[in-house]
Amino acid sequence: MDMAPPIIPEPRPSSTTRTENNLHNPLPLSASQESEVRKLYYARVRTRCADEIKQFADCARGRTFSVAWTCRAEHRAMNSCMIQFATKAEEDAAREEWFAGVLERRQKREEELVAVEKRRAEVIEMTRKQEEKERIEMERKLAEKQKLKQEKQSGGSWWR
Repeated sequence: MDMAPPIIPEPRPSSTTRTENNLHNPLPLSASQESEVRKLYYARVRTRCADEIKQFADCARGRTFSVAWTCRAEHRAMNSCMIQFATKAEEDAAREEWFAGVLERRQKREEELVAVEKRRAEVIEMTRKQEEKERIEMERKLAEKQKLKQEKQSGGSWWR
């Protein structure tokens, strides 16, 4: 007896579904981490084109609409520099730099947590000392009140 064909076809291996090991991206990053990598990438590109950006900014300073035709050459020079250095290789270098800084950022965060914990312990200790001081002061005042009350009661029928 022949069996019916399966309802769900079995997946076929294809080149589009195959995952390769990507050495530049060893693990998927969250959106905030990708944002950090992008900031680092743009900062690297801007540092390489700092002279062109400064020339354009100097030309554009104090102008509004006339920037479009007055600073055209500086604008094109700046854009061509940015395009020249905004490559996939530069993005990969920024990503590698970000991954290299992971341990440093983790250590910095741990040091900050230790400092916060130390400060918290100091505050707790100061609070305990203050509470102890207040308790001793209250006991002293209470003892004074009781002493005054006893003095009034012991010698005090003179007003009756």
